Amino acid sequence: MFVGLTYDLRSEYLAAGYGQEETAEFDKEETIAAIEAALVELGHDTERIGHARNLAGLLASGRRWDLVFNIAEGLNGVGREAQVPAMLDLYGIVYTFSDPLVMSLTLHKAMTKRVVRDAGIATPAFAEVSDEQDLAAVAFPPPYFVKPVAEGTGKGVSAKSIVKTRADLGAVCESVNLVFRQPALVEAFLTGREFTVGLIGTGKNARVLGTIEVNLLSDAEPGAYTYINKERYQELVEYRRIRAEEDAAVGAAGALALRAWRVLGCRDGGRIDIRCDEAGSPQFLEVNPLAGLNPIHSDLPIICSRIGMSYRELIGEILTSAAVRATAAQERLRSCA
Repeated sequence: MFVGLTYDLRSEYLAAGYGQEETAEFDKEETIAAIEAALVELGHDTERIGHARNLAGLLASGRRWDLVFNIAEGLNGVGREAQVPAMLDLYGIVYTFSDPLVMSLTLHKAMTKRVVRDAGIATPAFAEVSDEQDLAAVAFPPPYFVKPVAEGTGKGVSAKSIVKTRADLGAVCESVNLVFRQPALVEAFLTGREFTVGLIGTGKNARVLGTIEVNLLSDAEPGAYTYINKERYQELVEYRRIRAEEDAAVGAAGALALRAWRVLGCRDGGRIDIRCDEAGSPQFLEVNPLAGLNPIHSDLPIICSRIGMSYRELIGEILTSAAVRATAAQERLRSCA
């Protein structure tokens, strides 16, 4: 296949004047090179497209690909991760990972939690806070966990995100509102074990790849998998792979994650973050349907390394899942001819 690659290169945005935290979700050159190398090893021809504006220009000029490997995070707005998928849908080009609806929904953590809660999937009590009226309506007791409602990569998450008293909640929410220009998501803070679950595939063909427990080391920011802890994970975090058959909580976390993945309509590959309550019962925190793919530093490849799956195999599995849609699209075209 002729495979195009869409992505946001962090160095380009830093050179344009964007800040370190603003660009935290964007990819390094080494990630793009690793994906491209894996695709070539799998026998595909590749072309680097880059960000959404580059894609728009190429599409308008008539450029086409058999499939696009999309990891573009997008820029501006809660629908930013849907920008590339929407353009590719318009031109009838199949791409990896989720569609515009799923990308927009899952970036907005409160909207996602409403959907999974409606499906009967356990998730911590929560509220969306933009002003004093919203704050007054928070109906559950502390401790709280506060973060931006529509950011990824731990942006806006620090030790200050854990709020132990009602009196302190307003100031933390106001800081999120001002810094990130969006509502704060206030959740009941869960004190149990934290897992991240890797998934591969789509719909009934989706499966759990593996689950790792996130253990914070002594020098880490306490209590949460924060932006700093993620950035400096090699010295601050221990990832421990645990098999479902060895630990009931891990098995329950994987089952919950797989159910949420299917309910939300996520495709091809990604991660779901789970935390247990005081009783040890796993609850849904958030989903990443566009998980990082740095071969060394990103959680999904880390999970794969723990289960003996090579990086090339991971990229191949993602591409194979997306290629099912490409085959179906070709069959529809032939039937209409």
